[in-house]
Amino acid sequence: MKEFMTGNHAIAHAVKLCRTPLIAAYPITPQTPIYEKLSEWEASGQLKGIMMRTESEHSAMASCIAASLTGVRTFTASSSQGIALMHEMLHFASGCRVPVVMANVNRLLAAPWGFWADQLDSLSQRDTGWIQFYCENGQEALDSVIQAYRIAEQVYLPAMVSIEAFFVSHFMEVVDLPEQEQVDRFLPPMDLPHKFDMDKPGFLVPVVPSELYRKYKHMAQVSMDSVKGLALQVDQEFRNEFGRGYGIVEPLMVEDAEVVVVTAGSITGTARVAIKELRERGYRIGLLKVRLFRPFPGEAIREALRGRKRIAVIDRNFSLGGGGIFCQELRAALVHSPDRPLVFSYIAGIGGTDVRPEMIERVCLDVMERTEPMDTPIWIMEEGS
Repeated sequence: MKEFMTGNHAIAHAVKLCRTPLIAAYPITPQTPIYEKLSEWEASGQLKGIMMRTESEHSAMASCIAASLTGVRTFTASSSQGIALMHEMLHFASGCRVPVVMANVNRLLAAPWGFWADQLDSLSQRDTGWIQFYCENGQEALDSVIQAYRIAEQVYLPAMVSIEAFFVSHFMEVVDLPEQEQVDRFLPPMDLPHKFDMDKPGFLVPVVPSELYRKYKHMAQVSMDSVKGLALQVDQEFRNEFGRGYGIVEPLMVEDAEVVVVTAGSITGTARVAIKELRERGYRIGLLKVRLFRPFPGEAIREALRGRKRIAVIDRNFSLGGGGIFCQELRAALVHSPDRPLVFSYIAGIGGTDVRPEMIERVCLDVMERTEPMDTPIWIMEEGS
């Protein structure tokens, strides 16, 4: 069934379709409509479960961890300062091996204060042990939440699904809602083997000696590494059931490309328009969309970029003193590639500034002129700014 809705409401529908019995959250712009829609359904009896209205994002994540350890599916959502506040508990969630799913609506981190799109809030949590997906639109966000539960509950690691503030969260578009029976076939009930057992009381997260801690983290790494293959398998099964899929990366017209633009999130849609226009003008430009960020799909990226000579990575984020984060990861993934293409880092859309097709066209033409590598990122501004 197709409906006209925002990206935030698409995520709320996904949570409802996944029959999530425990939702804990604290409202923060621009995530609030997810929470409001779920609360509305709870009040009307359409949502079967418990809505926990916590006093902070830190408490929301702590509540999800505790509830997940009883063996129930859990969900939360946040943005920006809320993600920063729950940082401690993000580590705890992955360390407890609980499959919590969180929607993050990417918003800039203060200061200065603002509400606009910027991916740094989630990317700054890249070392916390969470699976991370970045979505282009509301349909992909809905589908990714459903897939995230399936993946997280198989590897016992939490998963984060990110959409950008306002460009996706508040933008209204047609979304194809799956039937409940379809989702039930695709997503079985959660079965957590290490849950609380009232008949066999004990510690689930005790203090451990150094050697056991090392083994524990190695086991988590093995599980995280398995996500790349599992995500492809789950996506294919999703495609078979629902008629659409996304992969972990999506190459578009890269086979003969002189320049490949690499994007993640909503900028991908703009890049599609720009590349089509450049192709019509005779320029051989390709696109590589990165959907899965953690674990980073280095092998899939190397395969997609095989034989390409120039890569332009457009980041709506940056690590102060380092540059665009997706570009950093991509360069590391390509370091052992026999082709070793030139990789250029472009920063665009920071703080929710607009990224128009002509700006991406300028990036592509700029890269075609460059013959030497650059360590520093290039900031893309509007004409005259």
